[in-house]
Amino acid sequence: MRRIMFTYFTSDPSSRALCSPMLLSTFSHFSLFHMAANMYVLWSFSSSVVSLLGCEQFIAVYLSAGVISTFVSYVAKMATGRFEPSLGASGAIMTVLAAVCTKMPEAKLAIIFLPMFTFTAGNALKAIIAFDTAGLALGWRLFDHAAHLGGALFGMWYVTYGHELIWKSREPLVKAWHEMRTKNTGKGGGGRSN
Repeated sequence: MRRIMFTYFTSDPSSRALCSPMLLSTFSHFSLFHMAANMYVLWSFSSSVVSLLGCEQFIAVYLSAGVISTFVSYVAKMATGRFEPSLGASGAIMTVLAAVCTKMPEAKLAIIFLPMFTFTAGNALKAIIAFDTAGLALGWRLFDHAAHLGGALFGMWYVTYGHELIWKSREPLVKAWHEMRTKNTGKGGGGRSN
């Protein structure tokens, strides 16, 4: 059975049809309001997460988060028998939010329409996880709660353990890329001349 599964996911061209939607759903939104809300949260937290991770690592984590949160959504929908579209954009945004809230739990946050009420990032993350857990358990259909939880848990895991386990071994490759780019720019390969 293991050999059959391995062969299916590596040599069968249809396996690409299984993975592509999970990656592409990272950029999918249900409505204009959904996209606006996600872009506002991404804009609010992106500078913090980029300063924590760097550009390359942020892009890798964001795309991975979209795939992982969509996969969690697929699993939850298969388990409950609800076959609705899964949109990984919110899960990827939740990864960004959870990563920042995990690394900076004492940071003060506020809701855009209620700026007079502030709360810590740690408390905000706990409230979001509680809300999405309740939504998943009670079958609420307002949001894709499974994708939100998958993204939040991935973000928390990544900034706590994933950076050390995954990114540290790839850092030399990124440094070599930057050095190669810097050398090419210095030789007239697209850099500005003074």
